Formats: sequence, structure tokens, C-alpha cells
Amino acid sequence: MQTETVGTFSLDENVWQGVTLTNSAAKQVKTLITQDPEVRGLQLSVKQSGCAGFAYVLDLTKQPASDDLVFEHDGAKLFIPLKAMPFIDGTEVDFVREGLNQIFKFNNPKAQHACGCGESFGV
Repeated sequence: MQTETVGTFSLDENVWQGVTLTNSAAKQVKTLITQDPEVRGLQLSVKQSGCAGFAYVLDLTKQPASDDLVFEHDGAKLFIPLKAMPFIDGTEVDFVREGLNQIFKFNNPKAQHACGCGESFGV
């Protein structure tokens, strides 16, 4: 009988590449947080959703969690829950205008595929 060894993974002991904001995204985050003086930044997390598996979730945050990682660019703060990092580590967050639409876009090197409508991704 052959036995297999299973390795362990610790969120706290991993070395993360981080998440970056483009100049355009940082400018938009700063615009959003000036509307409420209690808001400290933008929180980026993921949830299970859609046909591809996961969706990005963006929320303004007044009180980040104690285990959130903080990434900052030009005064704009992006808070990321530690549990989301395996799915979005290395992601570049951009803010683009396409015609009348304005949207945050995620250039995620871990995303292997996305659904047709662009609402979800898989790793």
C-alpha cells in the first residue's frame, strides 16, 4: 500500500506579491473616499459566484479587519482580506472609461478563465 503525503499551506506564512493600483484606479479610489470622511479606503475581496467560480467584490470600508493586508498607491488604500490573497495575488486593479461606462478592471495573472459576460473568473 502506497501512502501520499499532503503538504500544508499557511496564509500567514506565505510571501505575497501584492496587489497594485494603476494611477487611474488610485485617482478613482481617492474620489470615492472623499465623499465620506469616515471611509478609509476600498476593500477588494472575492466570493463564489457565476459560472466560472469567483467574482470580485469591491466595497468602501470604514473599519478594515485586523487581518486585512493594505496596499497603497498615491494615497489610495486598498484593503484585502488575507483569505482572498490566494485568488488575487499579483492582480493589477485599473479604472477605465469605455464610452459612457466606467469600471474597475482586474488584470489577474491567476485567472485561468472567465465567463462570457465577464462577471466571474476561475483559478
